[in-house]
Amino acid sequence: MMARAILRLAFVGLLGPMVLGQSVVAAELPKIAVVATGGTIAMKLDPTTHAPVPALSGEDLVSAVPKLKDIATIAVTEFSNVPSDYMGPDRWPALSRKVDEILADPAIQGAIVLHGTDTLDQTAYFLDLTLKSDKPVVLIGAQRNASDVDADGPRNLLNAARQILADGSVGAGVTVTLNHRINAAREVRKTHTSNVETFNSGEAGILGYVDEDRVVFSRKSLRRQTLPLPDRMPRVDLVSMYAGADGSQVRHAAETGAEAIVVEAYGWGNMNAEMHDAIAEVIAKGVPVIVATKVYDGRALPVYGFKGGGNTLLKAGAVFAGDLTPDKARILALIALPATKERAALQKLFDK
Repeated sequence: MMARAILRLAFVGLLGPMVLGQSVVAAELPKIAVVATGGTIAMKLDPTTHAPVPALSGEDLVSAVPKLKDIATIAVTEFSNVPSDYMGPDRWPALSRKVDEILADPAIQGAIVLHGTDTLDQTAYFLDLTLKSDKPVVLIGAQRNASDVDADGPRNLLNAARQILADGSVGAGVTVTLNHRINAAREVRKTHTSNVETFNSGEAGILGYVDEDRVVFSRKSLRRQTLPLPDRMPRVDLVSMYAGADGSQVRHAAETGAEAIVVEAYGWGNMNAEMHDAIAEVIAKGVPVIVATKVYDGRALPVYGFKGGGNTLLKAGAVFAGDLTPDKARILALIALPATKERAALQKLFDK
């Protein structure tokens, strides 16, 4: 009876087109999940310190983008509200399970993960490796906090929703989408401390672009892989090669319980003789060592034959990370190590 009365009032104009129109449109809108984790996108200036601090919930951020309700019904999950510098192996597995749980709902078309930019590319890669669903998952953040007059968070959030609803989004893997550019989780990296044009994929290039009229996809990432989410996260340390390094940090990592070590090397994967000796020692004790390059583009490869060159490290038993950044080489090791520490098996995963 009440429903019929509302319909009659709507038709005769006493309620106007608003009630009937909104109820029909709302019922037809696709449903998108938003998972809030924190980051600059959720920060505002503290009135006392005048520095950005966590302040906004996922609901707050969604409410700040009125156009969202015109294209989708949004379901918000408040996972955390922390700077992305606090994200890591202690939180990543729970986030992966939560996103998979959300995507298992047939009504959900995809998920947007709100995240800080400092570790956004790492979280994206962890999710890309472990999520079971092929529904689109878009990670976004902001370089400017919500107190800034030109905050970039709202635009990034709207663009992420448009991307999820676009043709070609299913099966594209986890992406990072800021400043209109769509990047694959495996290749993307942060390149600028403050500029809104900070994420790119180096020589691989972007996947596509969220334009004013539509979302344009240009390619897909061909080197994606999915691995089982382990029951526990092993300890994997990251050590950098630097001029004059004596190998003590490599030995210390192994002696204090590291189950694998990623070494951030020069060039094609090179270091000095002292680092070579330390790496050979820990490998002989059963601790895998993965060599990645700190160079922006290109691959870590076993080319040079001087002591400490990549070829000698390969002969010592090191695994080479190819074009994965040191941070992402560590993430792949975190997920792979519980299944295998065998060098050939690990190398196969890094080569895929």
